[in-house]
Amino acid sequence: METYVDAIGEDTAATTTTETATNKNKKKLKVMVAIDESKNSFDALEWVVDHLRVVISAEPETGQEGGLLTLVHVHPTYLQYIYPSGGTDSVPESMRKAREESTTNLFTRALEICRGKMVKTETKILEGDPKEMICQAVEQTHVDLLVVGSRGLGMIKRAFLGSVSDYCAQHAKCPILIVRPPRETATSSTKELKSK
Repeated sequence: METYVDAIGEDTAATTTTETATNKNKKKLKVMVAIDESKNSFDALEWVVDHLRVVISAEPETGQEGGLLTLVHVHPTYLQYIYPSGGTDSVPESMRKAREESTTNLFTRALEICRGKMVKTETKILEGDPKEMICQAVEQTHVDLLVVGSRGLGMIKRAFLGSVSDYCAQHAKCPILIVRPPRETATSSTKELKSK
């Protein structure tokens, strides 16, 4: 074994071996990100890929397995009673096709964000109440962290509509990270004021 000494006299072979051992001992996480058509959910996904990359990406040079990033999207339950009973099935069928196409576009966009970051990603499509289904998915897949975007609902809307992030924070069986939308910079607010 060759030993190299750097400019301050430290054995770099020992340092490199220690760093490699530390990297091998890092626990890779299973992270779930709830996504929908909102910009805030994609802000949350981008935050995860940028800030948690070390704990979810694979490291081929060390042969270490990566963590897992699960993207979950929940379709609200389809309500049969909205449509007239004597109507044709073409309305629900066309809505189903539109929903599938929308979901495909949603996951395509999300997977493009993950591409090139060496993040092992899986997708899940669930149907039901988003709040409850996300919490069930967390419990079933034993994730280490749930990440959701903040919708930015005011207090009154949140009281009437409920908040997925609030519900998950109370009921999820793992730590949860709620990512707020990025703040606008002073320059962009100034530009908007000048244009008016």
